[in-house]
Amino acid sequence: MSKKILIVDDEPNIVFSVEFLMKRSGYEVSTAVDGEQAIQSLAEEVPDLMILDVMMPRKNGFEVCAEVRNDQRFADLPILMLSAKGRDAEIKKGLSLGADAYITKPFSTHELVEKVDQLLKRRSEEE
Repeated sequence: MSKKILIVDDEPNIVFSVEFLMKRSGYEVSTAVDGEQAIQSLAEEVPDLMILDVMMPRKNGFEVCAEVRNDQRFADLPILMLSAKGRDAEIKKGLSLGADAYITKPFSTHELVEKVDQLLKRRSEEE
């Protein structure tokens, strides 16, 4: 059974390219265009990993990450933050809120796929 990834980003071009990459790598993909839609999507179906943008309307990625980490149902959900906000302070904030990894835009497609594979492999080893 293929792993499911939730991509949360309000930029259609990013969603399209990341979705293409993940599907090409054999993953099932669902998407959300803002933080509130992401939380709603998680309530309906828990993915194996979430790729989360920081700057979004209605609820930013930091707020989503904190909310997800405070909900026991999602305790072991890997979160990869993918953001144009690449200063050390933002990266530290994302990781301190519970993100498992933080990649800055523009990103290397190879690095993104490799990090997703690593996080999913680590998760399946912990189960």
